[in-house]
Amino acid sequence: MSLNRSRIRTIVGAAVACAAAAAAGVLAPAPASAATVALPPVHAGFDYQIGGAYTPPSGVGVVSRDHSASPAPGLYNICYVNAFQTQKTGQPGGPADWPSDLLLKNDDGAVIIDPDWDEAILDITTEKKREGIAEKIDAQIDECAAKGFDALELDNFDTFTRDVVKGRITEKHAQTYIRMLSAYGHGKGLAVGQKNTVELAKNHAANGLDFAIAEECGNPEYQECADYLAAFGNNAIFIEYTNAGMKNACKYGDRVSVVQRDLYVLPKGEDGYVRKTCP
Repeated sequence: MSLNRSRIRTIVGAAVACAAAAAAGVLAPAPASAATVALPPVHAGFDYQIGGAYTPPSGVGVVSRDHSASPAPGLYNICYVNAFQTQKTGQPGGPADWPSDLLLKNDDGAVIIDPDWDEAILDITTEKKREGIAEKIDAQIDECAAKGFDALELDNFDTFTRDVVKGRITEKHAQTYIRMLSAYGHGKGLAVGQKNTVELAKNHAANGLDFAIAEECGNPEYQECADYLAAFGNNAIFIEYTNAGMKNACKYGDRVSVVQRDLYVLPKGEDGYVRKTCP
């Protein structure tokens, strides 16, 4: 999980940007079509349960849960996969469970850790490494499909913006890699969501990304909700963690799914749990 902290503020016209990128050889069409996958219902009640599953509140039609959990019966279920970083140090799926050569390192050979979440960053900078990483992530996607999830939430697409990365991973690396995962997900019948990364929203079709899951787009520092709608239409889900962000995101609450959760998305009943919807 990551908060969308480091961003480019301006979204240019989608057609112009895609044409320019294609001319530069940066993007290629996604190798698999999303035509047959079912997208989340628009403007449905949403609950974000990646911190632990619990019975969804009344009115919820869409829920996102970790790939280790089971789908919520009778709802549209999004499967959370941490696709660009490991899990936390010391936890299952943490740095120790990954081959060392697939972890991004600094000039001294030390593994680079995202300090906000204590997660090692995966090294997607070469084709061979991307293939090795994708093989492990594909296994999690297989798990999502086998359990009956409807879609994927591929977290940390925006890892290349982290200060600790310092240019080692580029936009091109991130897009090349996510196209591998989205094609695989589509092949399993799963819709694929773009998590955060508003600066690449204009490229979502080429990257095989079908809808948006945006954290903190209503944050007064960012004000990016309209940018997601410009790229994805109403196929968007907004998650806020503050009252100020929620107030701004709810300006679009008649069009898209909006929910406010506590920062660590705690299960219902735990101290600190927060879940609010637009008035």
